[in-house]
Amino acid sequence: MSQSSLDLTQGLLEAAKRAGADAADAIAVKGTALSIDVHDGKLEQAERAEGSDIGLRVFVGQRSAIVSASDTRPETMAAMAERAVAMAQEAPEDPYAGLAAPEQVITSWDITALELADPADEPEPAALEDDARRAEASALAVEGIGQVQSASAGYSAQEIALSASNGFSGSYNRTSRSLSCVAIAGTGLGMERDYDGDSRTFQSELRSAEEIGHNAATRAMERLDPQRPKTGAYPVLFDERISSSLVGHLMAAVSGSAVARGASWLREALGDQVLPKGMHLIENPHRPRMGASRPFDAEGLATQRRAIIDDGTLTGWTLDLANARKLGMASTANAARSVTGGVSPAVWNLELTQGTKSPAELMAEMGTGLLVTSMIGATINPNTGDYSRGAAGFWIENGEPVYPVAGVTIAGNLRDMLGSMTASNDARPWLSRVVPSLMVEGMTLAGE
Repeated sequence: MSQSSLDLTQGLLEAAKRAGADAADAIAVKGTALSIDVHDGKLEQAERAEGSDIGLRVFVGQRSAIVSASDTRPETMAAMAERAVAMAQEAPEDPYAGLAAPEQVITSWDITALELADPADEPEPAALEDDARRAEASALAVEGIGQVQSASAGYSAQEIALSASNGFSGSYNRTSRSLSCVAIAGTGLGMERDYDGDSRTFQSELRSAEEIGHNAATRAMERLDPQRPKTGAYPVLFDERISSSLVGHLMAAVSGSAVARGASWLREALGDQVLPKGMHLIENPHRPRMGASRPFDAEGLATQRRAIIDDGTLTGWTLDLANARKLGMASTANAARSVTGGVSPAVWNLELTQGTKSPAELMAEMGTGLLVTSMIGATINPNTGDYSRGAAGFWIENGEPVYPVAGVTIAGNLRDMLGSMTASNDARPWLSRVVPSLMVEGMTLAGE
């Protein structure tokens, strides 16, 4: 009989103990993934993958090492443990390394309340192919769409387990169903592309293939014949599709690893106002049916809801145990790890306070400016927060979109941008990052 992921982690711990480790933790992921791609109404690619991956971290005093494998035989786990201990003995000492104390780890949780796995049956490949075909057909039905670059449907299911020699042991299952479409409008050098997609934990909540295909096509058509406005300083409205990138830059700056290295433009800002008054950024790892929800982090600590930004004020960093120790603080239960890598702080579900005005109302207030719907590249100075990105979208005059824009660069300083931004009311509540459209005043636009 196939071993469960939890059995595999216990086996790794036993092997580590026999090999001479002082302490250890282990992760195991068993999963299935299906992927279907359709092109020109025909099946282009179908893939199915099944397997188990295991990772072991051992400690010998304050020295540690990590090994991983996809072979789960007992003899392989024994060899992994021996190799890891030998590696750890040669590694430099790290005074901040180590597992959580036994009294720190979570001992019980309600996994059913999180609804991380869809109880519905795994979809048949034919059902995924049908989704992709319908998305492609819907896109091609829009006049002016010459081709669909890709129409893809997928499904994955995972069993994730973590155990440690401090007594922690836990596991949970995840599922995900996805669908995406990329449409191309125009011809030759005038071609433009855009996309739409959706990913849900529960298959029944996935948006329709017809909607996704139609949205991708409509967006591509709207981008035809772009222009470049004059260089200058203008207000910029970050569309809800890409506004979460600003929150992503903020979260990179409050990461405990960046702060501990001194490589964060917010390293001296704890307790300072970094967003406008009245704005909150809430992290909630217990939202049902969310891809970033979890009962415990990668070090066995209980995850918790917290206000990272409270009424505009930065309240704390995002910390795992090692970075918390470096900073003389307590972990915020934000440790993440892969099978092959070490532990580092990560962010769970986020929600930014929404405003009261629609994007159209904010554009009316802008008068003249740029609505950004997509961005490419990024030059972010982690020490100063200086920001520069390539952008495309729509030029706004008299509060209305007048022509598509491409090939411009927008620049500013993240501290200034985030401190003065205005939020719209259009965030999608089913996303892991619930962030509305965001307007930023006075950004530098490099155009003609």
